[in-house]
Amino acid sequence: MPEPVTPDAFRTALGRFASGVTVITVETAEGAVHGMTANAFCSVSLQPPLVLVCIDHLAETYLHLRERGQFGVSVLKQEQEALSEFFADTERNPDAAYRLGIEYRPMESGMPVLKDALANLDCTVVGAHAAGDHTIFVGEVKEIGWGEGTPLLYFRGRYGLDGVPQER
Repeated sequence: MPEPVTPDAFRTALGRFASGVTVITVETAEGAVHGMTANAFCSVSLQPPLVLVCIDHLAETYLHLRERGQFGVSVLKQEQEALSEFFADTERNPDAAYRLGIEYRPMESGMPVLKDALANLDCTVVGAHAAGDHTIFVGEVKEIGWGEGTPLLYFRGRYGLDGVPQER
């Protein structure tokens, strides 16, 4: 007998899809940096270079992204799990940012991205599509950068595969 599609069952089923972890950054109208953890991120097209990220309508990032029309993407390394946790916390403590040593670097456009990430992208929004309680933002990639390392993975609601932490 099929499982009914409840929010919990849907989350459980999709939790079986391992994904990388990104931090989406935007510069606010006041010039501050705001970021959020997102694993609903993927490539869309090579020509032109397009990516998408899905943002909950209740997330603060949603308002900034709609207003600014630009965003940065930082693909996290496995040793950056604490950064993922920090940016996933909507009640984040500013002292935690200092303790974690969070540093940004500007892309050529000035878009702030996380320093020392596995990859960084500078994106301009070229499409926004409401889908349920989220909006799918399509961004054209204007600049890229990358480093070396192993990606931080998310699977079954935990970091690493099979809920087993990745090697450090």
